[in-house]
Amino acid sequence: MKTSSLHLRLAAIVLAALAAPAAVAADAMPADYPSKPIRIVAPTPPGSPPDVIARLIGERLAAAFGQPVVVENKPGAVGTIGLQTVAKAAPDGYTFGVLAMPFILGPSLLPSMPYDQQKDLTAVSQVVWASNVLVVADTSTLHTLGDVVAAGRDKPGELTYASGGNGTPAHLGAALLGLRTQGQFRHVPFRGAPEGVAAVLSGQVDMMFAAAGAVVPHIRSGRLRALATSAPTRLAALPDVPTVAELGFAGFDIRDWQGIVAPSGTPGAIVRKVAAEVARATALPEFRDRLSAMGMDVAEDSGPESFGKLIQSEITRWNRVVREAGIRGE
Repeated sequence: MKTSSLHLRLAAIVLAALAAPAAVAADAMPADYPSKPIRIVAPTPPGSPPDVIARLIGERLAAAFGQPVVVENKPGAVGTIGLQTVAKAAPDGYTFGVLAMPFILGPSLLPSMPYDQQKDLTAVSQVVWASNVLVVADTSTLHTLGDVVAAGRDKPGELTYASGGNGTPAHLGAALLGLRTQGQFRHVPFRGAPEGVAAVLSGQVDMMFAAAGAVVPHIRSGRLRALATSAPTRLAALPDVPTVAELGFAGFDIRDWQGIVAPSGTPGAIVRKVAAEVARATALPEFRDRLSAMGMDVAEDSGPESFGKLIQSEITRWNRVVREAGIRGE
Protein backbone atom coordinates (compact mmCIF):
# COMPACT_ATOMS: atom_id res chain seq x y z
CA MET A 1 0.00 0.00 0.00
CA LYS A 2 2.85 2.36 0.83
CA THR A 3 4.48 1.69 -2.55
CA SER A 4 1.18 2.24 -4.33
CA SER A 5 0.62 5.52 -2.46
CA LEU A 6 4.11 6.68 -3.40
CA HIS A 7 3.50 5.84 -7.03
CA LEU A 8 0.26 7.88 -6.99
CA ARG A 9 2.04 10.89 -5.51
CA LEU A 10 4.81 10.66 -8.12
CA ALA A 11 2.22 10.40 -10.89
CA ALA A 12 0.45 13.49 -9.60
CA ILE A 13 3.73 15.44 -9.59
CA VAL A 14 4.48 14.38 -13.16
CA LEU A 15 0.99 15.36 -14.34
CA ALA A 16 1.28 18.75 -12.67
CA ALA A 17 4.61 19.34 -14.34
CA LEU A 18 3.13 18.43 -17.72
CA ALA A 19 0.12 20.66 -17.15
CA ALA A 20 2.17 23.78 -16.36
CA PRO A 21 3.68 24.17 -19.85
CA ALA A 22 0.22 23.64 -21.35
CA ALA A 23 -1.13 26.54 -19.31
CA VAL A 24 1.73 28.72 -20.50
CA ALA A 25 1.16 27.61 -24.09
CA ALA A 26 -2.50 28.59 -23.88
CA ASP A 27 -1.41 32.14 -23.05
CA ALA A 28 1.37 32.21 -25.60
CA MET A 29 1.38 33.82 -29.04
CA PRO A 30 2.47 31.99 -32.21
CA ALA A 31 5.84 33.25 -33.41
CA ASP A 32 4.37 34.25 -36.79
CA TYR A 33 1.30 36.08 -35.41
CA PRO A 34 -0.43 37.52 -37.28
CA SER A 35 0.00 35.37 -40.38
CA LYS A 36 -3.33 36.16 -42.06
CA PRO A 37 -5.93 38.97 -42.25
CA ILE A 38 -7.64 40.13 -39.06
CA ARG A 39 -11.28 41.19 -38.86
CA ILE A 40 -12.93 43.71 -36.56
CA VAL A 41 -16.69 43.43 -36.20
CA ALA A 42 -18.59 46.70 -35.81
CA PRO A 43 -22.09 45.92 -34.43
CA THR A 44 -23.46 49.10 -36.03
CA PRO A 45 -23.96 50.53 -39.55
CA PRO A 46 -21.16 52.14 -41.58
CA GLY A 47 -20.41 55.70 -40.50
CA SER A 48 -21.54 55.18 -36.91
CA PRO A 49 -19.05 55.89 -34.08
CA PRO A 50 -18.22 52.19 -33.42
CA ASP A 51 -17.66 51.71 -37.16
CA VAL A 52 -15.34 54.74 -37.24
CA ILE A 53 -13.42 53.41 -34.24
CA ALA A 54 -13.10 49.98 -35.88
CA ARG A 55 -11.69 51.54 -39.05
CA LEU A 56 -9.28 53.87 -37.26
CA ILE A 57 -7.92 51.04 -35.12
CA GLY A 58 -7.91 48.72 -38.12
CA GLU A 59 -5.70 51.14 -40.07
CA ARG A 60 -3.16 51.23 -37.26
CA LEU A 61 -3.13 47.45 -36.72
CA ALA A 62 -2.68 46.83 -40.45
CA ALA A 63 0.28 49.20 -40.53
CA ALA A 64 1.83 47.68 -37.40
CA PHE A 65 1.23 44.00 -38.23
CA GLY A 66 1.69 44.02 -42.00
CA GLN A 67 -1.61 42.18 -42.51
CA PRO A 68 -4.94 43.43 -43.88
CA VAL A 69 -7.59 44.31 -41.29
CA VAL A 70 -11.17 43.96 -42.53
CA VAL A 71 -14.09 45.71 -40.82
CA GLU A 72 -17.40 43.84 -40.92
CA ASN A 73 -20.63 45.69 -40.10
CA LYS A 74 -23.25 43.54 -38.36
CA PRO A 75 -25.83 45.91 -36.81
CA GLY A 76 -28.98 45.12 -34.88
CA ALA A 77 -30.51 43.96 -31.59
CA VAL A 78 -28.61 46.32 -29.25
CA GLY A 79 -25.31 45.19 -30.75
CA THR A 80 -25.87 41.51 -30.03
CA ILE A 81 -25.84 40.39 -33.67
CA GLY A 82 -22.32 41.66 -34.22
CA LEU A 83 -21.01 40.78 -30.79
CA GLN A 84 -22.39 37.24 -31.08
CA THR A 85 -20.14 36.85 -34.12
CA VAL A 86 -17.19 37.84 -31.95
CA ALA A 87 -18.23 35.71 -28.97
CA LYS A 88 -18.62 32.58 -31.12
CA ALA A 89 -15.45 33.10 -33.19
CA ALA A 90 -12.34 31.00 -32.74
CA PRO A 91 -10.21 32.56 -29.95
CA ASP A 92 -7.13 32.67 -32.16
CA GLY A 93 -6.47 36.40 -32.30
CA TYR A 94 -7.97 36.96 -35.74
CA THR A 95 -11.41 38.25 -34.69
CA PHE A 96 -12.10 41.33 -32.59
CA GLY A 97 -15.12 43.55 -32.06
CA VAL A 98 -16.11 47.01 -30.86
CA LEU A 99 -18.02 47.12 -27.59
CA ALA A 100 -19.84 50.35 -26.69
CA MET A 101 -21.71 51.31 -23.54
CA PRO A 102 -25.25 50.72 -24.91
CA PHE A 103 -24.41 47.14 -25.89
CA ILE A 104 -23.90 46.00 -22.30
CA LEU A 105 -27.66 46.48 -21.75
CA GLY A 106 -28.63 43.58 -24.01
CA PRO A 107 -29.50 41.21 -21.14
CA SER A 108 -31.80 43.83 -19.60
CA LEU A 109 -33.49 44.91 -22.83
CA LEU A 110 -33.86 41.65 -24.74
CA PRO A 111 -35.86 38.53 -23.82
CA SER A 112 -32.82 36.31 -24.41
CA MET A 113 -29.17 36.59 -25.33
CA PRO A 114 -27.32 34.36 -27.82
CA TYR A 115 -24.14 34.56 -25.72
CA ASP A 116 -22.98 35.43 -22.22
CA GLN A 117 -21.28 38.80 -22.54
CA GLN A 118 -19.41 38.43 -19.25
CA LYS A 119 -18.09 34.95 -20.05
CA ASP A 120 -17.77 34.89 -23.84
CA LEU A 121 -15.98 38.20 -24.44
CA THR A 122 -12.68 39.44 -23.07
CA ALA A 123 -11.58 43.07 -22.80
CA VAL A 124 -8.66 44.19 -24.94
CA SER A 125 -8.56 47.97 -24.72
CA GLN A 126 -10.85 50.93 -24.24
CA VAL A 127 -10.35 53.49 -27.01
CA VAL A 128 -12.53 56.54 -26.34
CA TRP A 129 -14.93 58.43 -24.11
CA ALA A 130 -17.80 60.40 -25.64
CA SER A 131 -20.00 62.82 -23.70
CA ASN A 132 -23.51 64.06 -24.47
CA VAL A 133 -25.01 67.54 -24.43
CA LEU A 134 -28.59 68.34 -23.43
CA VAL A 135 -29.89 70.47 -26.29
CA VAL A 136 -33.14 72.18 -27.29
CA ALA A 137 -34.08 74.14 -30.41
CA ASP A 138 -33.24 77.82 -30.47
CA THR A 139 -36.98 78.58 -30.49
CA SER A 140 -37.63 76.52 -27.33
CA THR A 141 -39.03 78.12 -24.18
CA LEU A 142 -36.58 75.99 -22.19
CA HIS A 143 -33.54 78.11 -21.40
CA THR A 144 -31.93 76.28 -18.48
CA LEU A 145 -31.67 72.83 -16.94
CA GLY A 146 -33.89 74.21 -14.17
CA ASP A 147 -36.63 74.83 -16.73
CA VAL A 148 -36.41 71.20 -17.85
CA VAL A 149 -36.48 69.87 -14.29
CA ALA A 150 -39.48 72.04 -13.39
CA ALA A 151 -41.41 70.92 -16.46
CA GLY A 152 -40.70 67.26 -15.67
CA ARG A 153 -42.05 67.71 -12.13
CA ASP A 154 -45.00 70.02 -12.85
CA LYS A 155 -46.18 68.43 -16.08
CA PRO A 156 -44.97 64.81 -15.95
CA GLY A 157 -44.73 63.15 -19.35
CA GLU A 158 -45.49 66.32 -21.31
CA LEU A 159 -41.90 67.18 -22.17
CA THR A 160 -40.51 64.90 -24.91
CA TYR A 161 -36.96 63.79 -25.57
CA ALA A 162 -35.39 62.11 -28.58
CA SER A 163 -32.91 59.26 -28.75
CA GLY A 164 -31.38 56.96 -31.32
CA GLY A 165 -33.16 53.98 -29.73
CA ASN A 166 -33.82 52.22 -26.46
CA GLY A 167 -30.79 51.84 -24.23
CA THR A 168 -28.70 54.48 -25.99
CA PRO A 169 -26.91 57.15 -23.92
CA ALA A 170 -29.53 59.71 -25.02
CA HIS A 171 -32.27 57.49 -23.60
CA LEU A 172 -30.40 56.68 -20.40
CA GLY A 173 -29.45 60.31 -19.81
CA ALA A 174 -33.02 61.59 -19.80
CA ALA A 175 -34.27 58.57 -17.86
CA LEU A 176 -31.62 59.13 -15.18
CA LEU A 177 -32.42 62.84 -15.04
CA GLY A 178 -36.05 61.96 -14.40
CA LEU A 179 -35.08 59.57 -11.61
CA ARG A 180 -32.73 62.09 -9.98
CA THR A 181 -35.25 64.98 -10.10
CA GLN A 182 -38.49 63.06 -9.40
CA GLY A 183 -39.68 64.17 -12.81
CA GLN A 184 -40.99 62.37 -15.86
CA PHE A 185 -40.18 62.92 -19.54
CA ARG A 186 -41.67 61.12 -22.55
CA HIS A 187 -39.27 59.11 -24.69
CA VAL A 188 -39.45 59.39 -28.49
CA PRO A 189 -37.00 56.89 -30.01
CA PHE A 190 -35.75 57.21 -33.57
CA ARG A 191 -33.81 54.94 -35.91
CA GLY A 192 -30.48 56.44 -35.04
CA ALA A 193 -29.17 59.57 -33.37
CA PRO A 194 -29.14 61.75 -36.55
CA GLU A 195 -32.93 61.41 -36.84
CA GLY A 196 -33.29 62.38 -33.19
CA VAL A 197 -31.16 65.51 -33.64
CA ALA A 198 -33.21 66.45 -36.72
CA ALA A 199 -36.42 66.08 -34.70
CA VAL A 200 -35.13 68.52 -32.07
CA LEU A 201 -33.98 70.97 -34.74
CA SER A 202 -37.45 70.94 -36.32
CA GLY A 203 -39.24 71.29 -32.98
CA GLN A 204 -40.89 67.89 -33.35
CA VAL A 205 -39.31 66.83 -30.04
CA ASP A 206 -38.43 69.10 -27.11
CA MET A 207 -34.91 68.02 -26.21
CA MET A 208 -32.16 65.42 -26.48
CA PHE A 209 -28.99 64.30 -24.72
CA ALA A 210 -27.06 64.20 -28.01
CA ALA A 211 -23.47 63.23 -28.74
CA ALA A 212 -21.29 66.33 -28.66
CA GLY A 213 -19.84 65.70 -32.10
CA ALA A 214 -23.31 65.64 -33.65
CA VAL A 215 -24.55 68.92 -32.18
CA VAL A 216 -21.58 71.26 -31.63
CA PRO A 217 -21.90 72.69 -35.19
CA HIS A 218 -25.62 73.38 -34.61
CA ILE A 219 -24.88 74.98 -31.23
CA ARG A 220 -22.25 77.24 -32.78
CA SER A 221 -24.60 78.22 -35.60
CA GLY A 222 -27.30 79.10 -33.08
CA ARG A 223 -29.84 76.53 -34.25
CA LEU A 224 -29.55 74.54 -31.02
CA ARG A 225 -29.23 75.77 -27.43
CA ALA A 226 -26.98 73.78 -25.09
CA LEU A 227 -28.29 73.59 -21.52
CA ALA A 228 -25.79 71.22 -19.89
CA THR A 229 -23.35 68.40 -20.58
CA SER A 230 -23.33 64.92 -19.09
CA ALA A 231 -19.54 64.92 -18.75
CA PRO A 232 -17.72 64.99 -15.38
CA THR A 233 -16.03 68.25 -16.44
CA ARG A 234 -16.78 70.94 -19.02
CA LEU A 235 -16.05 70.03 -22.63
CA ALA A 236 -13.20 71.80 -24.39
CA ALA A 237 -15.48 72.35 -27.40
CA LEU A 238 -18.17 73.96 -25.19
CA PRO A 239 -16.33 75.70 -22.33
CA ASP A 240 -19.30 77.94 -21.48
CA VAL A 241 -21.76 75.08 -21.05
CA PRO A 242 -21.98 73.79 -17.44
CA THR A 243 -22.17 70.13 -16.49
CA VAL A 244 -25.32 68.65 -14.97
CA ALA A 245 -23.29 68.04 -11.81
CA GLU A 246 -22.33 71.72 -11.63
CA LEU A 247 -26.01 72.62 -11.74
CA GLY A 248 -26.78 70.69 -8.57
CA PHE A 249 -26.91 67.00 -9.47
CA ALA A 250 -23.63 65.56 -8.22
CA GLY A 251 -22.46 62.30 -9.78
CA PHE A 252 -24.47 62.78 -12.96
CA ASP A 253 -21.78 61.42 -15.25
CA ILE A 254 -23.05 59.80 -18.42
CA ARG A 255 -20.37 59.04 -20.95
CA ASP A 256 -20.51 56.63 -23.81
CA TRP A 257 -17.35 54.60 -24.23
CA GLN A 258 -16.03 52.31 -26.90
CA GLY A 259 -13.31 49.74 -26.92
CA ILE A 260 -11.99 46.55 -28.44
CA VAL A 261 -12.97 43.07 -27.26
CA ALA A 262 -12.06 39.53 -28.34
CA PRO A 263 -13.53 36.05 -27.88
CA SER A 264 -12.84 34.63 -24.43
CA GLY A 265 -9.91 32.26 -24.55
CA THR A 266 -7.88 34.44 -26.89
CA PRO A 267 -4.24 34.02 -25.76
CA GLY A 268 -3.25 36.67 -23.25
CA ALA A 269 -0.08 37.46 -25.20
CA ILE A 270 -2.14 38.35 -28.27
CA VAL A 271 -4.56 40.46 -26.20
CA ARG A 272 -1.63 42.38 -24.72
CA LYS A 273 0.02 42.82 -28.13
CA VAL A 274 -3.13 44.27 -29.69
CA ALA A 275 -3.76 46.45 -26.61
CA ALA A 276 -0.22 47.84 -26.90
CA GLU A 277 -0.81 48.77 -30.54
CA VAL A 278 -4.10 50.47 -29.65
CA ALA A 279 -2.24 52.50 -27.01
CA ARG A 280 0.38 53.52 -29.56
CA ALA A 281 -2.34 54.57 -32.01
CA THR A 282 -4.27 56.66 -29.49
CA ALA A 283 -1.07 58.45 -28.44
CA LEU A 284 -0.62 59.90 -31.93
CA PRO A 285 -1.65 63.57 -32.23
CA GLU A 286 -3.35 62.97 -35.59
CA PHE A 287 -5.42 60.13 -34.09
CA ARG A 288 -6.50 62.32 -31.17
CA ASP A 289 -7.35 65.17 -33.54
CA ARG A 290 -9.63 62.93 -35.59
CA LEU A 291 -11.42 61.77 -32.45
CA SER A 292 -11.70 65.31 -31.09
CA ALA A 293 -13.39 66.39 -34.33
CA MET A 294 -16.08 63.81 -33.56
CA GLY A 295 -16.52 64.97 -29.97
CA MET A 296 -14.55 62.08 -28.50
CA ASP A 297 -11.61 61.92 -26.10
CA VAL A 298 -8.95 59.24 -25.91
CA ALA A 299 -9.25 56.93 -22.90
CA GLU A 300 -5.94 57.28 -21.09
CA ASP A 301 -6.10 54.24 -18.77
CA SER A 302 -7.12 51.74 -21.38
CA GLY A 303 -5.48 48.31 -21.05
CA PRO A 304 -7.24 44.93 -20.71
CA GLU A 305 -7.47 45.08 -16.91
CA SER A 306 -8.76 48.66 -16.74
CA PHE A 307 -11.24 48.13 -19.57
CA GLY A 308 -12.48 44.91 -18.00
CA LYS A 309 -13.14 46.67 -14.69
CA LEU A 310 -14.96 49.50 -16.49
CA ILE A 311 -17.22 47.03 -18.31
CA GLN A 312 -18.15 45.26 -15.08
CA SER A 313 -18.87 48.49 -13.19
CA GLU A 314 -20.94 49.88 -16.06
CA ILE A 315 -22.98 46.68 -16.34
CA THR A 316 -23.90 47.01 -12.66
CA ARG A 317 -24.61 50.74 -12.87
CA TRP A 318 -26.73 50.90 -16.01
CA ASN A 319 -28.70 47.72 -15.52
CA ARG A 320 -29.83 49.23 -12.21
CA VAL A 321 -31.00 52.38 -14.04
CA VAL A 322 -32.80 50.26 -16.63
CA ARG A 323 -34.70 48.43 -13.88
CA GLU A 324 -35.55 51.57 -11.90
CA ALA A 325 -36.68 53.50 -14.98
CA GLY A 326 -38.67 50.57 -16.36
CA ILE A 327 -36.84 50.69 -19.71
CA ARG A 328 -37.82 47.94 -22.13
CA GLY A 329 -36.36 46.65 -25.38
CA GLU A 330 -37.71 47.80 -28.72
